[in-house]
Amino acid sequence: MRNGQYLRYVALGDSQTEGVGDGDDTVGLRGFADRLAERIAMVSPEVRYANLAVRGRLAGQVRAEQLGPALALRPDVATVIAGVNDLLRPRFDADETAAHVEAMFAALTAAGARVATVTIPDITRIAPIARPVAPRIAALNDRIRLAAARHDVALAETSPHAAAIDPRFWATDRLHASPLGHDRISAALAHALGLPGSDDSWTLALAPSSSTTAGAIRTAATELRWAAGFLGPWLLRRLRGQSSGDGRAARRPELLPVGVPPVGI
Repeated sequence: MRNGQYLRYVALGDSQTEGVGDGDDTVGLRGFADRLAERIAMVSPEVRYANLAVRGRLAGQVRAEQLGPALALRPDVATVIAGVNDLLRPRFDADETAAHVEAMFAALTAAGARVATVTIPDITRIAPIARPVAPRIAALNDRIRLAAARHDVALAETSPHAAAIDPRFWATDRLHASPLGHDRISAALAHALGLPGSDDSWTLALAPSSSTTAGAIRTAATELRWAAGFLGPWLLRRLRGQSSGDGRAARRPELLPVGVPPVGI
């Protein structure tokens, strides 16, 4: 940081941080990390940004694969968001998952970075078939809050707000944020970091619409279509020992000026 401005922003995480749900592999991904980098650039035009996230990664994999490269980039601001893939696994251990996240908090803050993270919204409110994971989400959020407090990590509490469980916040797979959701997450992180010009407007509920009302009344047929289109393929990959991130690498592994795409994009 120079003159109160962030100069190096590094994002660590899984598919949400990679930007899944906001764009695609054809047009390119954007996501909350790109959007946050743009917000930082508005007050720190010299900031450079790297995104090390890879979809499908468990918290332990994010730590093992991304923490070292992140530290080598000497960030003065970093986001660490991981654990959702863990809580969807049969043998989820909240303490183990949170320990990996906390280890990243500790290492990055010890290296001088200002770290930010979020709590996980209760996705079971929009995906009733996933209700068994609700206690896992609560358990992981409790541990993230404690870890953030121990390491002075800026925490965006997305989980209590109605906007985060509005169907429009989420992509059609109900696991990744939509472009609107990614924008709200970036605004939440900017507010948690205290960026000039940020405020708590990201917490406000979305304006009602006729499609919102219709979407809120989900039928059994809707749930079955979602299960067939998204849950089924996800479970099949688990049974085969596959991950959506197999063969993928970080899309932005080096610090680049905001707005400059990586080579090959």
